[in-house]
Amino acid sequence: MKTHSLLALAIISFVSLTVSAQTEYVTAKSKVPAHPRLLLLKGEEKGLMKQIKKDAIWTDVHKSLINEASAMIQLPVNERIKTGKRLLSISRENLRRIFILSYAYRMTGEKRYFLRAEAEMLKAASFTDWNPSHFLDVGEMTMALAIGYDWLYQQLSPASRRAIETAILEKGFTPSFDSHWNGFLKANNNWSQVCNGGLAYGAIALWDVNPEMSRTIINRSIEKVTPQMGHYAPDGAYPEGVGYWEYGTSFNVMMISALEKAFGTDFGMSKAPGFLATGKYVLNLVSPLLRNFNYSDNGARATMLTPVFWFYSKTKDPSLLFNQALIYQQTKNRIAKDRIAPTMLIWGASAPIASPSKPENLFYLAQGENPVCTMRSDWGNKDAFFVGVKAGSPSASHGHQDVGSFVMEAGGVPWSIDLGGEDYNNEEIHGIDLWNGDQEGQRWDVFRYNNFAHSTFTFNRQHQIVRAKSTIIGSSDSKDDMSVSVDLSPLYPQVKSVKRKVSLVDLQKVVVEDNILSSKFYTRMTWNMTTPAQATIVSDHEMMLTKDGKKLRMRVEGPSKVDWYIAPATPFNTCDSPNPDVSLVGFNYDLPLNGETNIRVEFSLVQ
Repeated sequence: MKTHSLLALAIISFVSLTVSAQTEYVTAKSKVPAHPRLLLLKGEEKGLMKQIKKDAIWTDVHKSLINEASAMIQLPVNERIKTGKRLLSISRENLRRIFILSYAYRMTGEKRYFLRAEAEMLKAASFTDWNPSHFLDVGEMTMALAIGYDWLYQQLSPASRRAIETAILEKGFTPSFDSHWNGFLKANNNWSQVCNGGLAYGAIALWDVNPEMSRTIINRSIEKVTPQMGHYAPDGAYPEGVGYWEYGTSFNVMMISALEKAFGTDFGMSKAPGFLATGKYVLNLVSPLLRNFNYSDNGARATMLTPVFWFYSKTKDPSLLFNQALIYQQTKNRIAKDRIAPTMLIWGASAPIASPSKPENLFYLAQGENPVCTMRSDWGNKDAFFVGVKAGSPSASHGHQDVGSFVMEAGGVPWSIDLGGEDYNNEEIHGIDLWNGDQEGQRWDVFRYNNFAHSTFTFNRQHQIVRAKSTIIGSSDSKDDMSVSVDLSPLYPQVKSVKRKVSLVDLQKVVVEDNILSSKFYTRMTWNMTTPAQATIVSDHEMMLTKDGKKLRMRVEGPSKVDWYIAPATPFNTCDSPNPDVSLVGFNYDLPLNGETNIRVEFSLVQ
């Protein structure tokens, strides 16, 4: 065993005292292949290239990565520059550069790609630290150097190897055993997948350097990540939403893929309930206009999702590729901006991306921590009706007070939208305690995060109860009357009960029905929808929405009269992101005391 400092020995001693009863997934008898051993073994380049050349799209993706590697050579080497409290942008860019440059070298043999990857690694190795106070930064940086070290091992000089090894040991492994920095070990979200996944890469890469340490870290990573995969149960829905699905799931399948290559097994990780079903989740959360149902801290623009190709490789379900093929045509010039883009080819070069199968089901429902449902009138038709409905709880990781909200498209127009997440750094530098999710926490003062800015309710202008949870209590997948019903009562103590049913009727109109049992106290309900359309009040019961030459009629039935409103989606705080060309539309209604109110809102296109 080689070591490079007394620190490595101190770590081993520390680990032996602090790690107890750890399951031994890998043991002293476990063997790993020679370098390269991560993802793509020695000699597998030729087979991969042969597969790539069979498909024009994959050939184009490969060429884009080689071109990107050539462009990287012209850039200055990455420096240690923090943004607020994060080094994450640098860690991510290092992972992108080192991975793509290493791929380019292995696939072409051109030394210039190796030299630049080596320069990036040595520069990162020289950083004072990798910012362990925000351990995502360490996880991604460790993965970056591990891939470069492993893939380029034979070409690196002994001095370069030692510098990279020492950096991974001291700046990656060491802080992961320090209680000041290793809160990720108790994380109940994507931090566990990213941090433990990155460290596992470092441990597999440095297996020959420090096998005791490597085994400890790999075993710890499997032990910590496997329970987190319970978030996918039972149907594959990821509680943090589709964007964070990409983040957490990317590192999860990167870890699984590395374990399989190194040890011939993933130690049962991929068998976690709901995990292999989660490809269907991200398939169904993309709308006909290729927009994400972006509840929580997620963006609306759909992008190619590299992990989907891993799920295809495991399930051989070509329908998983349906949206990826469409998105490729719009975003192919951005593929090389994905920091794990080479895995798209490693996992997916045999996938029929040019001719995926059209999904059969128009209705999708997934239970779990944040249940979700989507309904559509067709696949691959930009004019199709689409509606997505969210239940769950604001207390979910990256959650908003968006429970009961819905998004909707029809006729090629997004009519009801979610504003998505905020710029974390911008909020933080203005002193907003963004991560205080208590009932009175500042998180809920952020406009995009509370229920005032979502297509759901407020009662007496009160926030939803953060720790409460809404459940799906009924559904129908009948083609002529698809629907989902949710019980929102726990989130609104101002009323005795509130239940919402959202339907796609005859594939040509959306109906939102709300049943409310009010209390003995005065209660004013605000029914809200967030829209990029122009709104006009037509009558006591009708509003017309107009956008891109299309019209959508919004008709209310039930109350004798409602108090309509149209307001710009203007944030409360000056540091919040503006929402230009977005309006809040809906109505106020004074509920009867101790009464039952049924409200039906019907949306139909005006031909």
